[in-house]
Amino acid sequence: MTAARAKAISTWRYPDRYSTYDVHEAPSSDTGYWAVLDEGELVGYCCFGAEARVPGVEEEDGTLDVGYGMRPDLVGIGRGRSFVSAILAFGVKRFSPTQLRLLILDWNQRSRKVAEAHGFRRSGTVPGREGEFLVMTRPGGS
Repeated sequence: MTAARAKAISTWRYPDRYSTYDVHEAPSSDTGYWAVLDEGELVGYCCFGAEARVPGVEEEDGTLDVGYGMRPDLVGIGRGRSFVSAILAFGVKRFSPTQLRLLILDWNQRSRKVAEAHGFRRSGTVPGREGEFLVMTRPGGS
């Protein structure tokens, strides 16, 4: 994550209810954020561990929490599966977890469908300020 990429991400604004995903402070590689590039073009970001957890969710040994955001103009046009696939592959290679965990707002059907396409299954819920989060998990090596 470079300072220029972080600044660009902090200007992204999502429409309507998705505005809950707006990043208001520039993410930093010092705090575990990575830029996601496609042929050199910034298409999103990802984070792992504490940065990917919501309040009320505790760290679990062997579990890698995964968070990500795609550039708003690329959302909803069929790029989600490949975007998430690249992030998951990077996370598994870098951290070697036994389990992966995503937290997805229950109303976010697009994100849930992409997660399910990658083998994630619902394992619980957690209340949040923006709504209820689905806790979705899958084995780390697959």
